[in-house]
Amino acid sequence: MADEQQFIEDGLQRTQIDEFFAEELGRAGYGGMDVAKTPMGTQIVLKAEKPGMVIGKGGKNIRKLTNTLEERFDLEDPQVDVQEVEEPDLNAQIVADRLANALERGWYFRKAGHTTIDRIMEAGAKGAEIVLSGKVTGARSRVEKFNRGYIKHNGEPAQNIVDHGQGVAVMKLGTIGVDVKIIPPDAELPDDFEIYEDVDVADYVEDVEGETVEELLEGEPEEDEAAAPEAAEETPDVDEEVVEEAPEDFEDVDVPDDDDVEEELDELEEAVDEELDEETEAEAEELLDEMDDEPADADDESASADTDEEDEQ
Repeated sequence: MADEQQFIEDGLQRTQIDEFFAEELGRAGYGGMDVAKTPMGTQIVLKAEKPGMVIGKGGKNIRKLTNTLEERFDLEDPQVDVQEVEEPDLNAQIVADRLANALERGWYFRKAGHTTIDRIMEAGAKGAEIVLSGKVTGARSRVEKFNRGYIKHNGEPAQNIVDHGQGVAVMKLGTIGVDVKIIPPDAELPDDFEIYEDVDVADYVEDVEGETVEELLEGEPEEDEAAAPEAAEETPDVDEEVVEEAPEDFEDVDVPDDDDVEEELDELEEAVDEELDEETEAEAEELLDEMDDEPADADDESASADTDEEDEQ
């Protein structure tokens, strides 16, 4: 079986077991469960407001639950442990069930919501939120929220810190969903901080080898100035090393002087001027020849024109 499919089946099985416990242990104040698979079997920890009702007389109820889990949900050697909820007003599942029962008994939703959330905050919670969705009054459904304190809605704190519980109130007009979120008093939020008054800051500052910040800042420019001459002195050494490591073939190469370079440049300029003079003279001669040819052609054309006129006369 693929890992994704196994993950979905495990989640579905967990949800079905949770619904089963909510139906069977509603009167005992069911407050949630934790399931862990071990090599010895499946360990299930139940949280209840009244553990005695879950165990039953002589362990009768607990044995019945164990047999049902093994037969109905195919759990291998299930081991059920029951723990008592110390503060029911801080358990989101118990609070959601209580609020749903109050609505079913006819409590007005505003009174029930405010009373419930006040009890949560009085128990020491850092924050709480109650959401009622459905036909709370009239034929049109809507959503009503009750907030107190500080609550997280997303991120890792919302998944690991916030206690979440859900309940359903079956009314004449329809069902009302009850959603409860509680942040317990001992929760450590990532954005918490503390402010200490009348505290000497020097007690919390670590000394760096007995030097203060001012001394360190004053010493930095001196170090830079001392390092600058050293860097300047080191540069010639680098050039000497490069010259020493140069190959022997470069020693036989004749490096031209400045005078030789100037003489070569002068010779090149003279050669260019001579070529330009020859080209200009040739172009001038061609232009003169063309000018000489043009008058002769013009005289021939005029003479031919005169003869044609005489013949016509």
